[in-house]
Amino acid sequence: MQDPTNDAPFIFLPGNDAGGLLIIADHASNRVPPPYGDLGLPPAEFERHIAYDIGTEWLVHRLAAFTGAPTLLTRFSRLLIDPNRGEDDPTLVMRLSDGAIVPGNAGVDATERQRRIERFHRPYHQAIARQIDRMIATGVAPVILSIHSFTPAWKGVARPWDMAILWDSDDRMVVPALDAFRARGLVVGDNQPYDGALKNDTLYHHGTARGLAHLLIEVRQDHIADEAGANHWAQTIFEVVAPLVAQPAMHETAFYRSRADGPGV
Repeated sequence: MQDPTNDAPFIFLPGNDAGGLLIIADHASNRVPPPYGDLGLPPAEFERHIAYDIGTEWLVHRLAAFTGAPTLLTRFSRLLIDPNRGEDDPTLVMRLSDGAIVPGNAGVDATERQRRIERFHRPYHQAIARQIDRMIATGVAPVILSIHSFTPAWKGVARPWDMAILWDSDDRMVVPALDAFRARGLVVGDNQPYDGALKNDTLYHHGTARGLAHLLIEVRQDHIADEAGANHWAQTIFEVVAPLVAQPAMHETAFYRSRADGPGV
């Protein structure tokens, strides 16, 4: 799905700016652009979760087609720099990830860190911000839908969830989405296997800080490991999310409450 001759740090799929939905995928790619080579890692490491969220690229392209929503996907591996971290996060450039030493990151100093921020991390976030501005200018503040995936097991222990919803303080999309997915018989983690309260992550920066409703969906990777699975999950997510996005309350801004007052499920 990616053009290897294109060095842009993200893919932009245009859509309906007045449609009220923006889709993003922070970890869609396992690509390491020139001149970084393979970061000193063997090819097998780039097929693991440490390099990208397996299956999300297919899923997000299909979801964009179903919804007609503007969509942004990264074109660089999180092993190079993690776009779902704030610029000041100590885990922005990982030297060790799930047991894998990353030789190409061992000598990263402040200058190289800043270079990667300016070349890859910041342009992606600037593109998200510009797209949000375009959508707000239509008179409809967008809901942000972020798509990720997680491994079927962790340290030999199977993960029971089909999918997960991660969130921090704004539960407008969270509560009805949890109910709707569970009503379909799916096992849905509520801030499991990860916690959505990550200061200065993508949705904090573009959603919470701007008062925009948002939803982070994680899908278990074995469900979307092939195109058929990705198509099925894109359809499922579309059928749940589209009616929620149509609700006027989802497009109000500066509206969120404490997690302590959240759904508790």
